[in-house]
Amino acid sequence: MRVGVPSEIKVHEYRVGLTPGAVREYVAHGHQVMVQSGAGAGIMASDDAYRAAGAEIAATAAEIFAGCDMIVKVKEPQPSEWVLLRPGQLLFTYLHLAPDPEQAKGLIASGCTAIAYETVTDDKGTLPLLAPMSEVAGRLAIEAAGEAMRRSKGGAGILLGGVPGVPAGRVTVLGGGVVGTHAARMAVGLGAEVTIVDRSIPRLRQLDELFNGRVRTRYSTLETIDHEISIADAVIGAVLIPGASAPKLVTREMLKHMKPGSVLVDVAIDQGGCFETSHATTHAEPTYVVDGIIHYCVANMPGAVPQTSAAALNNATLPYGLALASKGTAALDGGTETGRGLLAGLNVHRGKVTSQAVAESLGLDFVTPESALAA
Repeated sequence: MRVGVPSEIKVHEYRVGLTPGAVREYVAHGHQVMVQSGAGAGIMASDDAYRAAGAEIAATAAEIFAGCDMIVKVKEPQPSEWVLLRPGQLLFTYLHLAPDPEQAKGLIASGCTAIAYETVTDDKGTLPLLAPMSEVAGRLAIEAAGEAMRRSKGGAGILLGGVPGVPAGRVTVLGGGVVGTHAARMAVGLGAEVTIVDRSIPRLRQLDELFNGRVRTRYSTLETIDHEISIADAVIGAVLIPGASAPKLVTREMLKHMKPGSVLVDVAIDQGGCFETSHATTHAEPTYVVDGIIHYCVANMPGAVPQTSAAALNNATLPYGLALASKGTAALDGGTETGRGLLAGLNVHRGKVTSQAVAESLGLDFVTPESALAA
């Protein structure tokens, strides 16, 4: 199969769909790979590095989309990209369609087959292609909070770890999944006082054991959230409902109870955000202020550390991408763990929405993946 890798065009997105090492694997499996010139610049990979791995270099994204059977990206296609997609073409990337009706319409109109990294599952029910970026984003969330808390950035001027004789900063993490766990790891490592709020008691037990009592755990209720954000210096929004819009856990009214200059970091912003006052920002202008509370809502946080995040992402996506390149939609057969995972990742196929969570979030008709593929 001819596999294409266009340059990412989202603002300050430096990752790349395939690293030179991944390209070498595709070529070794008999596939042709076309990479847009400069696509690897963000990870310090030159066109020559891609040529050495066996790739053909194309001058424009239009050449990539026109000449390849499968497109491998990182971020969701932008308007100038989804119009280049065509019926029967495979798109393998993050999509985050639930809060993005325009992109959904574009993919539906294109007739392509779009498989979303963030809804691919494994047999344990986890999200193996979302996990590495969640790990990166969780750790970056604490760095972002620490930066935004500086007085020069408009924050309250609190050092998360404190110093002897001065209390450490307080961090509240909403959600005890992959993002929340890694955010807590970073915050604990800095010496902050950390509370994790989650609605799963078994998960809270696991976290209590994992951190050996170093973090406080609290069951998620409206009262709990309201109290914890009122005493926090930084709040990390780390909730996830796979494929669906994130629940709004913090309302604007609740901001009145927070300390002036405290920080909200919404890692769930790709799925619409878990704070009512959230809207997506970029690395160029990462923060804004609502009612005296600093909001950090960058929609592609891992893009800030592309060498780490692109490598981690490629490690996870490689076996799934190779299966698609070898078998096309036949790889979504459900007979193997990879096939079942890809079937769960199918969001749009030939003009039909095949993710129930996406369909419900956008008010669109839902067709089961099996039915769509059989049609």
